[in-house]
Amino acid sequence: MVESIKKIGVVGAGQMGNGITQVAASCGYDVVMFDINNAALDKGLTTIAGSCDRLIKKGTMTEDAKKALLGKVKPTTAMADLKDCDFVVEAATENIDLKLKIFKELDQTVKAGSILASNTSSISITKIAAVTSRPDKIVGMHFMNPVPLMQLVEGIKGLQTSTETFATTKALSEKLGKIFVESVKDMPGFIVNRILMPMINEAVYTLHEGIASVESIDNAMKLGTNQPMGPLTLADFIGLDTCLAIMNVLHEGLGDSKYRPCPLLVKYVEAGWMGRKSGRGFYNYAK
Repeated sequence: MVESIKKIGVVGAGQMGNGITQVAASCGYDVVMFDINNAALDKGLTTIAGSCDRLIKKGTMTEDAKKALLGKVKPTTAMADLKDCDFVVEAATENIDLKLKIFKELDQTVKAGSILASNTSSISITKIAAVTSRPDKIVGMHFMNPVPLMQLVEGIKGLQTSTETFATTKALSEKLGKIFVESVKDMPGFIVNRILMPMINEAVYTLHEGIASVESIDNAMKLGTNQPMGPLTLADFIGLDTCLAIMNVLHEGLGDSKYRPCPLLVKYVEAGWMGRKSGRGFYNYAK
């Protein structure tokens, strides 16, 4: 039951993890934010503080509320500190081997009965659940980026996920001020990325084949389909490595050539051009 959730754990202090932490803490939950090193935790806390400062400037948050929010967050490099959490959200890199390792450790660490959720955007919840001793308590809880601003949480029900676990996850999402959309089949990409990533991949193919420039592709989609940002700008924002990882999951999981990652996307990732976070992607952010 959602009423029994008092303490939330978040695995990962990166872009998604610190966003989930901020939202949970702002709703009054005690949050344990775990990462493997203090530098990542410090960066995550700085990002949360900066987000609060922007809200203060807009007049939607006070200094006292910021102080209270930050007081709700306990950063840690010790996974054992997650043991008393009632609900844990994993928000690590989109890598299947890493996620399976994390869930094995969480299963052994976090108290029995607690729900373990993954913020994965494409990886099988069923596969993740199978490495734990509580497969009925494993669920997909895919937040959108940036978490404090985006309303959607995509809920994914693995083959083993119980009805009660799914209902509690939905109720918690709503308590966090989000709109919960159900993906009741655990298929690669779920809802959002099953539709979004092939569109981004097709935009990269349009560039790769010399049909149009980066700017023309983005302007065409913004002005022609009323999207708030073009697909190549969005890819840079998400991270080209993440886009490639999701396309690989779609391609391998569904076995259809239409999901083959564009060679240009592969080359950009090989070059280290990951988008905004690296200073270079389809656009140059180092200027």
